[in-house]
Amino acid sequence: MRYISAGFAIGVLGVLLAPPAIADHHAAQAIEHAAMAKAHGEDGHAKVLLKHAEESLTHAQAAEKQHAEQHKHMTDSIKELKQAIEHAKAGHADVATKHVDEALMHMRKSTGD
Repeated sequence: MRYISAGFAIGVLGVLLAPPAIADHHAAQAIEHAAMAKAHGEDGHAKVLLKHAEESLTHAQAAEKQHAEQHKHMTDSIKELKQAIEHAKAGHADVATKHVDEALMHMRKSTGD
């Protein structure tokens, strides 16, 4: 039974870490293609430089978009948590709970859930 739980935990962890890995994949591909573009440019191969530069741009834009969406949701979760803390300090557990729920939703979206 313990092996099933560990396997399940590893699977869940993999799902949670997938979106950052995708963005990191795009960043790595952008770097790789930019390096290839530079190398071909230094050799005077403008057409091959163009091909790699365009591919690098495509991956860089995908990585930028992924990170921007994740960042926005985490920023929104921080705002919600601050509201939850203020309401909890005032003894408003019901309102604080709603803010925590919103924070959780944004956190999950920041990880791609």
